[in-house]
Amino acid sequence: MDIKLEKKKGLKAVFQKKNLPYAFAGLLVVFIVWLVFRDKSSTLRVNSETVVTALVERGEFNDYVRLTGTVQPITTVQLSPLESGVVERIVHEEGTKVKRGDVILEMSNNSLSMQILQSEADLAEKQNILRNTLISMEQERLSLRQEKLQLDLEVSRLQRTYLQNKDLYESDLIAKEDYLQSKENYELAISKRELILERQKQDSLYRSSQVEQMEESLKSMELNMKLIRERVDNLKVKAPIDGEVGMLDVVLGQSLAQGMNIGQINDLSAYKVQAQVDEHYIDRVTTGLTASFERQDNMFEMMLRKVYPEVRNGQFKADFRFTDNVPENIRSGQTYYLNLQLGQPTDAAIIPRGSFFQKTGGRWIYVVDESGEKAYRREIRIGRQNPQYYEVLEGLNPGEKVITSSYDNFGENEVLILK
Repeated sequence: MDIKLEKKKGLKAVFQKKNLPYAFAGLLVVFIVWLVFRDKSSTLRVNSETVVTALVERGEFNDYVRLTGTVQPITTVQLSPLESGVVERIVHEEGTKVKRGDVILEMSNNSLSMQILQSEADLAEKQNILRNTLISMEQERLSLRQEKLQLDLEVSRLQRTYLQNKDLYESDLIAKEDYLQSKENYELAISKRELILERQKQDSLYRSSQVEQMEESLKSMELNMKLIRERVDNLKVKAPIDGEVGMLDVVLGQSLAQGMNIGQINDLSAYKVQAQVDEHYIDRVTTGLTASFERQDNMFEMMLRKVYPEVRNGQFKADFRFTDNVPENIRSGQTYYLNLQLGQPTDAAIIPRGSFFQKTGGRWIYVVDESGEKAYRREIRIGRQNPQYYEVLEGLNPGEKVITSSYDNFGENEVLILK
């Protein structure tokens, strides 16, 4: 007997064996449509109480940077011994006020003392040699004078004899040979005297040159002796300027080398403030810029006088000097917080500074939508910055709300769901 089958309705009808291919085809179509039209942005749920938001505003952007500066003396001069030696006495301790030329410490040097004694002995020997040479020359000079006087007398006598014999010979009273001998003797005596005169002249020139050379040598030795004695005075380390002894790093009995840095003298007649500046501003920080700081309820103005070119640990140094008044009770080592003005205030779109910048570098930011339930990642461009605000050049409009707190836990998600 035939059994009448009941016709299936609803889901049972759909999942009949003959209808399964159509059901799967429909599901596939729905899935494809979902893939095409779904929101492909990666999302992250975030507790809204853990983020900090701020409004983009239109206002005056003051282009300055906050610096931490340290008060230093206007001039610092290094203390270095001009001679090596051993510290015997410390006259002025660190922190003492001194005048230029005041002795800071005294040293001893046995080797230098021996050198002085040797130089003194060499000088005395040279002086004795010069003295003996002068005496010998004077004796020689007197001997030549005596010989010349003797020859002058002989010439005078032989001249008389010659003249007498000449008269007698002309009167035929003596032989011609006697006349000729007297004549020859007279002429020989004249030649001897001329030779003595020439010898005296040459000897005088030689003696003058020799004495001049010896005197020059003696002067050189005396100058050398003077310089060596000055080296003894150099064993006393003296203050090069008026000021205060700072960082004197020596102890009694310590051996110091020539030129060794043992301390410094600080010129306290004026002060400067030295600050560390981030290398980000190296192209904008130049001499002549102004800075200011508040202390004791007063504003003090300063001017940038020197920029050090060397960059260390991402920073470079700059020196500021006061342009007018100086704070009372100013001391070396004090810390001042300077506002360095980099440019004139301008009207711009600004957002408060925040930790997001460390993650994004100012290239993008999360912008909160009008509902306040979602935040979308958006490309932006940040310009200048000061301790309070960033200047927004592109990507944001005044009135929009952005997240300025840290992005460290947000990853690379493009959408944040704020709950």
